Amino acid sequence: MSFIINDYILEQTGASSARCVEVIQSLWSGYGEIARYDLEGTCRSSVVVKRIAPPDRRNHPRGWNSDFSHARKIESYLVESNWYQYWSCRCDDLCRVPDCLGIKKFDTELIIILEDLDESGFGRRPDDLDDNDIRACLSWLANFHARFMNDSAEKLWEVGTYWHLSTRPDEWSAMEDGLLKQSASLLDDRLNNACFTTIVHGDAKSANFCFSEPGGAVAAVDFQYVGGGCGMKDVAYFMGSCMDENVCERDEQRYLNHYFKELKQALERYDKQLIFVDLEQEWRELFPIAWTDFYRFLQGWMPAHGKINGYTKRLAEQVLSQNWKHIV
Repeated sequence: MSFIINDYILEQTGASSARCVEVIQSLWSGYGEIARYDLEGTCRSSVVVKRIAPPDRRNHPRGWNSDFSHARKIESYLVESNWYQYWSCRCDDLCRVPDCLGIKKFDTELIIILEDLDESGFGRRPDDLDDNDIRACLSWLANFHARFMNDSAEKLWEVGTYWHLSTRPDEWSAMEDGLLKQSASLLDDRLNNACFTTIVHGDAKSANFCFSEPGGAVAAVDFQYVGGGCGMKDVAYFMGSCMDENVCERDEQRYLNHYFKELKQALERYDKQLIFVDLEQEWRELFPIAWTDFYRFLQGWMPAHGKINGYTKRLAEQVLSQNWKHIV
């Protein structure tokens, strides 16, 4: 199989030789790997190859090995290939993503050849994001959401993000009985019935952003769960991925203000015709609901997860105390 992959890389890049020099990471649950290939005889010195090769025996690290979860993973890689084939070309430098150089299916495997963002100047991967990094990612999300505002999610997930209710029945069943579990469908409906929708990244954690120099540009990777939805799902998930509860409590509004300032400017730049004050009002109201919806997923998937903290519980209590009959 490695010879077939090498031949395809040469075909798509025009290189005279290609050599795998590094396995960057394995894909979740043993579904393949991401590797770097050095090239010779072409303008690119390297590419990154995502090889999706589903295992014969499924082995989820948390025990979620059902046929349903397997089908979701397979669909996620098909969606990612659609993203790179039909959508990613619409992203610009303000919502930078890697160029796709080729996509090909070999029997049961799928190969995606991507620009090496390290070679293109996005090689910084900080373990902890500082204020400038957080603001840069929120600016990326604002421009991404503005770019695809009101677009249908054709060939992507109809509902983006990997944790939404219809794709996670096993995790819902595993939750303890209580108001959060009882409210799951109401949370989901509220998010899915937003008046203003866009394309969401779907897995916008800090680890999926690649940075240039400190205070510089940022690019994003990993589009398995890209699809339709409210932009607050990305924003809440991102903030939870890189900020502890103290920072969340202190800086929540400051970071939301930055996001909406960037979103307003981006919507004007992309000539999106809508009433911004209405969008901002709706999405600010949906922010705690989006955060609570992810909390709902964690309670079924991994109840001891570190993201379940005082800030998360406070937002959830605030949301669950509302009279849902009046807001759904």
